[in-house]
Amino acid sequence: MTDTLNGIDGIIRFETHPRPIVTPIVLDRIRAVYPHEQIYGEFCNVQGFVAAPPDDVYEWLSHTRSLEEWSYSLRDFSPTGQPGLWEGVDKLGGDTKCFVRTESNPDVRTVDYHCAWDQGEHLWMIYLMRVVDARLVFDKPGSVVLWTNCKHPFYEANPFESTAPEERPVWVGDFWDIFSAGHQLELDNLAAIAAARHAAGQSVTPDWMRGDES
Repeated sequence: MTDTLNGIDGIIRFETHPRPIVTPIVLDRIRAVYPHEQIYGEFCNVQGFVAAPPDDVYEWLSHTRSLEEWSYSLRDFSPTGQPGLWEGVDKLGGDTKCFVRTESNPDVRTVDYHCAWDQGEHLWMIYLMRVVDARLVFDKPGSVVLWTNCKHPFYEANPFESTAPEERPVWVGDFWDIFSAGHQLELDNLAAIAAARHAAGQSVTPDWMRGDES
């Protein structure tokens, strides 16, 4: 079966690279200091522990308006009239509209926020999140939240300039280099809110949020 791999460049497997050969290759990839572009160039990954049950955390995140609570700058969401599509404001962009559609799967606790500044026709900013039972990975109660962003080409330049507010000084892609730090800040917000509610015996999802999706 492995014969089908013959001739494919760039594959490192035990059969072609025994441990004495692969060890220096692996060690060469470990650095004391890494170039920013190498770590944060195409992907932004953050993760954290949340002291609240995974199903509760998932339910909360699956509501688009949870972003108003744990995100740094997304506020004032309201339904657009299109099923599942919400319109809010991103304070980072001043009067910038932000459109969001949330796609979630309770079987694997994934929550994907499909977003875009200015217009809701092409939701190209995709925030991929997964809630993991901490008992599986840390052998303790709670949740682990994994969050990944990919650097879509539109981060480099706004292809929908006609929909942007006049004289807006920034574009969302201007912040890409600090996405990791900014998203970790937001994930810390998420963890603090969920843990505080759970510890107080409250529902992680507030009552006003339930039944508010359209």
